[in-house]
Amino acid sequence: MKTTKAHDERVAKLTFETVYPHYLKKVESKGRTKEELHEVIRWLTGFKEKDLQRLIKDGATFEAFFSQATLNANAVLIKGTICGYRVEEIETPLTQQVRYLDKLVDELAKGRLLEKILRVP
Repeated sequence: MKTTKAHDERVAKLTFETVYPHYLKKVESKGRTKEELHEVIRWLTGFKEKDLQRLIKDGATFEAFFSQATLNANAVLIKGTICGYRVEEIETPLTQQVRYLDKLVDELAKGRLLEKILRVP
């Protein structure tokens, strides 16, 4: 699925620090925890907790955030629609990675089992 260049640039320039509180509010309002959110983020990105905290503190853009990440090999198993896009069909790698994260947060907020979110066989 093609996204526009303007859309991709807007996504790249968003800071993780500004989006993170929305992720946290979304999952906590549905009875999930900050620890579960961090587990999902760490699974996708390979970050340790201190790395995650540093990236939030430093105001890293999503471009910087994902350039430092080691994407989980099973991320390609993330499928479905988020923000009107089928994540598996997004052609721009960075935009797809951000939408992977959005999809995982959405699944967590919807009460999906952590084992299923983390694509544990």
